[in-house]
Amino acid sequence: MSVRIVALGGGHGLYATLSAARRLTPHVTAIVTVADDGGSSGRLRSELDIVPPGDLRMALAALASDSPHGRLWATIIQHRFGGSGALAGHPIGNLMLAGLNEVLADPVAALDELGRILGVKGRVLPMCPMGLSIEADVAGLESDPRVSRAIRGQVAIATTVGKVRRVRLLPGDPPATHQAVDAIMDADLVVLGPGSWFTSVIPHVLVPQLVAALQSTTARRALVLNLVAEPGETSGFSVERHIHVLAQHAPTFTVNDIIVDSSRVPSDRERDQLRRTATMLEARVEFADVCRPGTPLHDPARLAAALEGVLQRRAEGAAEGGSEGGTAPTGTPHAVPTPTVNRPRGDDPWR
Repeated sequence: MSVRIVALGGGHGLYATLSAARRLTPHVTAIVTVADDGGSSGRLRSELDIVPPGDLRMALAALASDSPHGRLWATIIQHRFGGSGALAGHPIGNLMLAGLNEVLADPVAALDELGRILGVKGRVLPMCPMGLSIEADVAGLESDPRVSRAIRGQVAIATTVGKVRRVRLLPGDPPATHQAVDAIMDADLVVLGPGSWFTSVIPHVLVPQLVAALQSTTARRALVLNLVAEPGETSGFSVERHIHVLAQHAPTFTVNDIIVDSSRVPSDRERDQLRRTATMLEARVEFADVCRPGTPLHDPARLAAALEGVLQRRAEGAAEGGSEGGTAPTGTPHAVPTPTVNRPRGDDPWR
């Protein structure tokens, strides 16, 4: 039986992970953030009160069948209307998801139906069955640099000129999509990242049921770090700082492996420092060539090779009688216990 991979994220980062994961198995599930409030997604969620469809559409396109039919439909759903009228800027796939959601009255059913048309063998799921908002504490916008201002909205946070200190979801205790919890519990490998750190990656560990499932699953857990810091959201961030802020937002969250592009951390001294920082997440660090040469993008084939190595370590752990072999039984929705992992924290890395 093929392995089961679950990828969490949003936008172009999730697209890269899905493009890599599907090279290893057809059984790939995407769990997608639902706080986008810009462009077509923002307009549709405002007008129709639906889960923002843009990142979900991109995930479906990434998993579409390689058959001529699947490729055609992938192109169709990504096509944006031109002109200057009411449809201008809307991708066809966003409108299809909006329409299917109205007819079927279920965002998961709408995604499954469009996935069937595209020949998707895996599944695309929203992390939460309703649209959420993100609010951030941002410093550097006032005359006193110690004072933070609350900035609300994914687009506003991603483009702020200040320094993001912390983010939170609104409402503050959102439910997870139960199919997403089941997918995590039944996975062999769960991958978080890469992507916009504060608005696509961290939101997943702010949903209590998701982070509990991530800690309870027998899957191997991997974190893929970004290749570069993003202007605005993570300007000036080191590799270590990405790990620090993730750990600060989710004190109980741990992973088995952190995948870092070799060129991002070239010296032995920097690599030793990163390994020490990775202990905050109880992780080992894997340095691999995962960048597409000459670009700030992950190469799907290279990232797939790195993920294959993670799966191999899982298999070796299972053969040695470790805790990372096998998967939870499928069936009814899983009851996920709340994990209790306590780790010492050093100085606040945001100060």
